[in-house]
Amino acid sequence: MIQHCPTPTELDDLELLVSGAYAPSTRFNEPGSAVTLALPEGATEAELVDPEGLPLARVGADGSLEPLTHAQYGPFRRLHLTPAQVREQHAGATFVPVTDALSDAELAELRGLGRVVLLALTGTGTASLSPVALVRATLAAADLLGGASVVAVPLPSHGDADVDHELGVRVVGNYAAGDPVHGLAGASGSPLPAAIAAIADEDRPDPEEQGLVLFFTGLSGSGKSTLARALMDLLLEQGGRSVTSLDGDVVRRHLSAGLTFSKADRETNIRRIGWVAAEIARHGGVAVCSPIAPFAETREQVQDMVEAAGGAFFLVHVATPLEECERRDRKGLYAKARAGEIPEFTGISSPYEEPVDPAVRVDTTGRTIEDALGDVLVALDEAGYLHLETPHG
Repeated sequence: MIQHCPTPTELDDLELLVSGAYAPSTRFNEPGSAVTLALPEGATEAELVDPEGLPLARVGADGSLEPLTHAQYGPFRRLHLTPAQVREQHAGATFVPVTDALSDAELAELRGLGRVVLLALTGTGTASLSPVALVRATLAAADLLGGASVVAVPLPSHGDADVDHELGVRVVGNYAAGDPVHGLAGASGSPLPAAIAAIADEDRPDPEEQGLVLFFTGLSGSGKSTLARALMDLLLEQGGRSVTSLDGDVVRRHLSAGLTFSKADRETNIRRIGWVAAEIARHGGVAVCSPIAPFAETREQVQDMVEAAGGAFFLVHVATPLEECERRDRKGLYAKARAGEIPEFTGISSPYEEPVDPAVRVDTTGRTIEDALGDVLVALDEAGYLHLETPHG
């Protein structure tokens, strides 16, 4: 039986299926259900593992689950209780679903309800706060309420508001099991208590303080690496930010040594760059990347990794036409590709999927590096991420 690590959404769904929070559903891929699991091509069953390789469950060909163990690590794991555990500890309480930092007005709304359990819905792709920050903010709210209890529930988004609402009602109902459920009315414009505001501000920094991945993509010879290096130099000259270069050729020598230039290995190379860049962004740094990255799906995977880490993803499409790139051909690669000496060469025998909606699009044809870089600097300034000027003299 193969081992397979599900996506973050699938891991959230797995936990809720095994815990009974999705009852009466007990398996993946039920007809009409949004709770699905995609296994590797050709696989009908697998041992599901977490990102560290810990076996969590076996999934059968019909989507049925055999639990092996529960996730054991991660922030606030002690607060991930099953509905049965909640019934043992909190029967008779009022249950309150929480998806964001609670305001003064919302706390006032909850006072007087008696014993309260705050269900922090922390699943993938849901709250505007990160999962950890949402639990921290909810714990701070519990203290302000005078000892309310907090339970973390990894209810993820499935991309359909109606479906997600239906699943949310089911999950909350399974935790409450007939006890009162209090839906917050919301309080637009109401300030946050100082303790909660500090957590939210830390988790949602201003753009110029946010971790940032500058991702240059384009054909070989388009000028993307040259632009990326010029921007890197400018960032280092200005100071104030931790900056790391993840240039395609440098990465291949150090991070991805041994990979070939097959499509699969090239995409693995991009995902490795994306993972490192996301970790840099997680800690507030700036990563400057300049791979060819020809496929939209892989670029989107990198963006997802960066945003999941709390960083901003800034895509620069260096849109220099193929004809100009081939005319430059500084490394002689296009000539070899035309001669059939390099298989699957982007732009010749392998496609380049142009970004549909990059943060900025730059054509370096007939332009100085300083001039072309100016387009990037203007876009960065308008987005609020970096405020740099091209040096003069």
